[in-house]
Amino acid sequence: MPLQDPQLLATLCAQFAGREISDVQLRSERFIYLHTNRGIEIADSFGICKPEDVRRVLSSLYNSQSLDAWSASSSSHDEELWRRLQQQRAVDFSCEAGTLGSPVRMRVQAHYSESGLGVTCRMLRGRITPLEELGLAPLVTDSLRELVQRRFGLGLVTGPTGSGKSTTLAAILDFVRRNFSKHIVTIEDPIEYRYSSTMPDPNRPEVLLPSPSLVTQQEIGRHTLTYQSGLKEVLRKTPHIILLGEIRDRETMETCIEAAQTGHLVLSTLHTRGAVKTVDRILEFFPKAQHASMLNRLCETLTFILSQTLLTGFSSRVLITEYLQNTSVAVSSGIRSYDGSANSLNDALRSKGNLRWDQSLTEAYRSGLIAEDVFRANQMD
Repeated sequence: MPLQDPQLLATLCAQFAGREISDVQLRSERFIYLHTNRGIEIADSFGICKPEDVRRVLSSLYNSQSLDAWSASSSSHDEELWRRLQQQRAVDFSCEAGTLGSPVRMRVQAHYSESGLGVTCRMLRGRITPLEELGLAPLVTDSLRELVQRRFGLGLVTGPTGSGKSTTLAAILDFVRRNFSKHIVTIEDPIEYRYSSTMPDPNRPEVLLPSPSLVTQQEIGRHTLTYQSGLKEVLRKTPHIILLGEIRDRETMETCIEAAQTGHLVLSTLHTRGAVKTVDRILEFFPKAQHASMLNRLCETLTFILSQTLLTGFSSRVLITEYLQNTSVAVSSGIRSYDGSANSLNDALRSKGNLRWDQSLTEAYRSGLIAEDVFRANQMD
């Protein structure tokens, strides 16, 4: 089957119907690989991707961005794309492309590797999944609803790439947007989910009402230069809640904690698994001499750590989580007294209202959602 960019995604969706495609991997001189609820599958009917095919697909996706993304014409879009690729060697952007039924929003990375030009497409759901439909334990969902109403603090959603962090954060913000009068500012690279300025009337769903919350979304490179500059600028926009797509360095971590200490609720992500490793990662940003003071600041500002991953199950991907909410003396003391050993935080995880990783994993295994080899390979302890 020839690789035709206008029909590519629609044809893939038709061939792999019901398989929950999350990522499409295109590489020059390689087959197309898909991430589905069955793991990684090969779309071999398309044959080997020629370099010109990958280039054409990439241009089509890049040009499908909104016209205000870079410029108003497709030719200048192409020039901008290839100039950025030559300078940066990798380009990230979000766009919409046609599939069966309706356009799908996706996050795209263009990059080079040994085989040549490559494109990775992460499919994003057009509909933001409500918190109660994510697959989180009810105690976690209830706690998140309560904690995001707080005036200030730092909430972290952690996990590897592809673990659903963005989906969880979108669900949290959409809950706030619909239910409270807040100003929410997001700084993302790139913007993934879009938040409407309206919502259905609870009594008359066919009637749209203005959302109680205002959401201001900014994308790195389009609306602000870097995470650090965006985070510093955002404080002058009088936000109540700040979403930072990812904490990548010490300066950003420091600014997040400062923003939380000065009366903002800050939500962000780290690529860690579990509460203990998340605290370890935060401390790694700072010299050892500052660890004691950082732990004191964290015990005062850290609101929650939700660590998650998506495992291959028998019929679909299964969400596994660990949850630590800083709402008790036991947890805040466990954070303050953390010395690099897991004891204090593991004890805190066992206190009421928290959920340990292996608890969640064992529940999925005993419920028949995952195989024994998947269970054993993902045990924390």
